[in-house]
Amino acid sequence: MHPGADPGSSPGAGDAPSGADPVLLVSQEGAVRVLTLNRPQALNAFTTPMLGQLRHALDDAAADTTVRAVLVTGAGRAFCAGQDLNDPYIKPEFEELPPGSSSTGTLAGQPETHRRAKPKDIGHLLDHYYIPLALRLRSMPVPTVCAVNGVAAGAGANIALGCDIVIAGRSASFIQAFSRIGLVPDCGGTWLLTRLVGRARALQLTLLGDKLPAEQAQQWGLIARCVADEELPAAAMALAQQLAGMPTRALVQTRAALDEAMDLELEDALRLEARLQSQMGFAHDYLEGTAAFLDKRKPNFKDR
Repeated sequence: MHPGADPGSSPGAGDAPSGADPVLLVSQEGAVRVLTLNRPQALNAFTTPMLGQLRHALDDAAADTTVRAVLVTGAGRAFCAGQDLNDPYIKPEFEELPPGSSSTGTLAGQPETHRRAKPKDIGHLLDHYYIPLALRLRSMPVPTVCAVNGVAAGAGANIALGCDIVIAGRSASFIQAFSRIGLVPDCGGTWLLTRLVGRARALQLTLLGDKLPAEQAQQWGLIARCVADEELPAAAMALAQQLAGMPTRALVQTRAALDEAMDLELEDALRLEARLQSQMGFAHDYLEGTAAFLDKRKPNFKDR
């Protein structure tokens, strides 16, 4: 499991055996699809099967026209402790050394042994699991909300931050734990952090790997809201339901425009806005929204 998680936890590499609890729970409340990471005994640390299931669940939500918002959260006392280091795609393999050789690659806390860790191509894990998941999350055709309960570490933190709006319980925390084991931020962390909190704070978070409490994360602009722990489930669902009742296509285009505008000159951003407004002006939701405003009634948005 990623450093920064509870050292008392000891997750397994695989997912639950047949007949056991599923590692991802999928439900729906109205127009909100709820995806719950469900390895609470392992602080919801990611395994490769779990990553695949989450990506496919997002694909299903994207294809289902009854879904107008997605809420992602975690079961138990954590959102996600990051990548499970016992997963075969990332766990080092060791080779025995002849007697008298100096050992390298000994895991922290374990006695000195005559063995050496073999090189591991972690990029394969990113290419096949994390990159498709991060891109799927960022390109969802509906708004996404993440409710962070407890720790969000490593890739778990960056999956959370990849959602459109992040709301966290007061006891939650965010940890860019990669530097603790000699890795660099992944799952979009390098792209997200500088845009959310600026270069100086992004470097502080990633180089030191310190825990950032939820209240400070809100103050820094890393997340949108911090609420009392007991209020988190209801507050997150209310937020997702509010987004589900709004003009979905306009919300998604707003996200895309904001992301693109970060790398544009002002005039180019203005032209982009004009192109998008031209598209929106022909859409049902604009016509319905203006008609409802003039009629002093609640609009019935349908576009996706």
